[in-house]
Amino acid sequence: MRIGQGIDTHAFSDDPTRALLLGGVRIDGSPGLAGHSDADAAVHALIDALLSGAGIGDLGRQFGVDDPSLAGVDSMVLLAQTVEHIAAAGFWCLSASVTILAQRPRLADRLDEMAERLTTSVGAPVSVTASTTDHLGAIGRAEGIAAHAVALLEEAS
Repeated sequence: MRIGQGIDTHAFSDDPTRALLLGGVRIDGSPGLAGHSDADAAVHALIDALLSGAGIGDLGRQFGVDDPSLAGVDSMVLLAQTVEHIAAAGFWCLSASVTILAQRPRLADRLDEMAERLTTSVGAPVSVTASTTDHLGAIGRAEGIAAHAVALLEEAS
């Protein structure tokens, strides 16, 4: 068994038309996050956890910002490809956990929906929780959102 971890942070976008996506779920009433893809910090952290657990790099190495075909890409598509990559490397996910750090928006009523989407995509239980930073730092000043993820992988036999 192997454990992987991932962390991702994105600032809020100045683009008023950019949607906020977290855990594959659209969150209305909040500005979106800035980034090359759809900037879903929760999915990005999970991707990094899966890739690091399998020992095959990270989000930037697998899906680099230098690739113009990935501009604006749905991070759930990248997650599905990541599951294929870790399988090709001889691993599968047993479970994962994602924690979203955000001063705003409130996410409690959307966490189960995120967990369902991620669980379906990964093919293993994924729990999703959220917390604030009690107004400390850039996240606490509501300048953006961060996410942390861990994943437990098993080598295919």
